[in-house]
Amino acid sequence: MKNHKNLKISVIGALIAVTLAGCGNKKESQKEIVNMSTGTEITSLDSSTAIDDTSLTQISNSNEGLYRIGNNSKILPGIATHSTESKDGKKYVFTLRKNAKWSNGDKVTAQDFVYAWQRTVNPKTASEFAYLYSGIHNADKISSGKAPVKTLGIKANGKYKLTVTLDTPIPYFKLLMGFPSFFPQNQKVVEKYGSKYGSTSKDMVYNGPFVQKGWTGSNLSWKMVKNPNYWDKSHVKLSQMNFQTIKDSTTGLNLYNSKKLDETTLTGSQVAQYKTNKNFVSRKLAQTSYVEFNQTKNSSLKNKKIRQALSLSINRDQLTGKVLADGSESAKGFVSSGLMKNPKTGQDFSAQAEVPSAVSYNLPKAKKLMAEGLKEEGKKTLTLNLLNNDSDVGKKASEFLQSDWEKLPGVKITLTNIPYKSFLTDEKNKKFDVALSGWAADFSDPISFLQILTSGNAQNNGGWKNADYDKAINKADTTDATNPEKRFADMVQAEKILMQDQGVAPIYQSTQAQLWNQNVKGLVHNSAGIYYDYKNLTVKK
Repeated sequence: MKNHKNLKISVIGALIAVTLAGCGNKKESQKEIVNMSTGTEITSLDSSTAIDDTSLTQISNSNEGLYRIGNNSKILPGIATHSTESKDGKKYVFTLRKNAKWSNGDKVTAQDFVYAWQRTVNPKTASEFAYLYSGIHNADKISSGKAPVKTLGIKANGKYKLTVTLDTPIPYFKLLMGFPSFFPQNQKVVEKYGSKYGSTSKDMVYNGPFVQKGWTGSNLSWKMVKNPNYWDKSHVKLSQMNFQTIKDSTTGLNLYNSKKLDETTLTGSQVAQYKTNKNFVSRKLAQTSYVEFNQTKNSSLKNKKIRQALSLSINRDQLTGKVLADGSESAKGFVSSGLMKNPKTGQDFSAQAEVPSAVSYNLPKAKKLMAEGLKEEGKKTLTLNLLNNDSDVGKKASEFLQSDWEKLPGVKITLTNIPYKSFLTDEKNKKFDVALSGWAADFSDPISFLQILTSGNAQNNGGWKNADYDKAINKADTTDATNPEKRFADMVQAEKILMQDQGVAPIYQSTQAQLWNQNVKGLVHNSAGIYYDYKNLTVKK
């Protein structure tokens, strides 16, 4: 997921408050209502095109795929009640439940999955997550315009049987089935709303625990209400969740302390102040913030020495310890730590793949490399614009990078901090020199990070390319897909190639520090994929 969870990343997480709502009759007063806030605004409710954390979390809780993902990435029942897998790992047959409905009363059928998947890989849709379909029969050919969308390896066998055919086994296939990019879509509704589909709460239909209401496409508040048509509605205890975008952590803390919120995300000095509080919670995320170098816009950034100089001049420990101060850690590499261990030795991927020089602080060496790089480019100065979002944390991080980079000879940095939706648009359109971006794993596997920097990937906004890197990723996805040790080695090799060439500059791995009211129970949280599942939330009386 991108700049979160897959994904783009929300730097201030969900803020949750509890009220037992209603006045009037006893039944009404017993309704469970949770007031929540997010750090960034929604960009889309279309599961084919949404890429940011806030949007994907909304989609995941108001819609449902073949599976749901529980705590510790456990596969739980969704629309599928049963599945069988062929011995060679290339064919899955899913049996769908017959009592699953859309919020408009339509049945959820196998054809809804066929339509959604074909729509997502269709080049005309321009889905930035179409690459996740790689390995499903003909997906890559379709995405590149070399095969018809109807040749995708998915087939409806009647209303409640679904067959998926793969070109090569995908070790993490079932985890993908719980990610929003693989959710079904109601073709009738998509065609009814056309280009407006998913652009507001009303231009949508839902098949999950909640129905979203009140989002107009640009406003910063909305709600989700219990879906009366959801097949498992008896296990959904909340009646309603009210959401509001709050970008400033001080505002969130003030609301918490005034008992208007029962959860808030802490940043900076707030963490030190509250870390001994009984309601303090710290969660490490499979999420890396990193600098993208736009080599397609600024030719100077094609110079490896300049990229290395910019990376070496960043004092990551000072940024995480004194500026963020929320428990976030200096990055060991592009792939976050704690995501996967060597299947033979048990060593963490990030430790085995680490290239220390790519994530170290060495200002004298950085100055030397910058001087050499500028000389090679025939320049005496380098002016770069740094793009980032306008959150409290985003602004502080931008100012820190500006200060560190301007210690280099001839380097001048200008800052552009804009609303998150605008940031994503400018990043996608490559309207930046350098950008402080982020990536959160869509599932618990290093490939979720590594595949986005392959040549031509829609998420590779900086345009970095390396043939050996592409080859290593391809081996991990194909010839070595069923050999855990070889696949792990392929991914380690790819990470080292990326870091040795300084294709990006990893900065820090996020940790989310929160104060959480103990009356709110049942939250499902994962460090990879969709961070929060609200289906089982309840309020302790």
